[in-house]
Amino acid sequence: MVQSLNSGSNRGAATRAESGRTLPNRTASDRVRRRGEARRLDILRAAARVFRRSGVAAAGMRDIAQEADLSPGNLYYYFAGKDELLFFCQDRTVDRMLEAAQAARAAKLPAAEQLRTVIRAHLHYTLEEMEGATAHLEVDMLAENLRSSIIEKRDKYEQAVRALIVQGVQRGEFAPCDAALVARAVLGALNWTSRWYRPDGAQSVTAIADGLADYLVRGLAAAAQQTLTKPARALSGGRK
Repeated sequence: MVQSLNSGSNRGAATRAESGRTLPNRTASDRVRRRGEARRLDILRAAARVFRRSGVAAAGMRDIAQEADLSPGNLYYYFAGKDELLFFCQDRTVDRMLEAAQAARAAKLPAAEQLRTVIRAHLHYTLEEMEGATAHLEVDMLAENLRSSIIEKRDKYEQAVRALIVQGVQRGEFAPCDAALVARAVLGALNWTSRWYRPDGAQSVTAIADGLADYLVRGLAAAAQQTLTKPARALSGGRK
């Protein structure tokens, strides 16, 4: 029994000693990983700025390296080529938008506010956070193995927006409509802002997002209100 307890104590001491040796290494490794992720994000933002200024086809890795304040060799340490950079720009942006759509649907908010929240997030992530990331607009420039992954996520995002519209109709907050058509119209209007938005323009991203959110959602909500009030008017006319 004593031997067993001593053996257990020895194992415990060995485990603690091992933990003491590995914990600093893990902490240091985590710091290196976080620094690497932050640097990659800086590079993605630099690439997005170059893509906006020059267009994806004309942008070169040397241009992106200069924008990111890196040598071309250092840039290739983080990304194998422009194709990979474009993919990560799109992938990160679509992930954020999908998360926003899922969070909006889970929130206990009116359907109109849920959709406004998604619209604002969409424009923030495409115009501001990644400074015009080409999330939906340059998919055809990707290699097939990368393109299929982005298209799959993009379709999932469209379905999430469509589900918000369907939910609003089911609640009676939106008028009956072709949810797929409306979702595509909304997303088309949002994606097109990447073509005309300029960071030095008259309106901020927040102002554009608020304005478009009100404009696009008002049509659905107003139509629902009209649908609800028409029978009341008919009844009123009948009583007269």
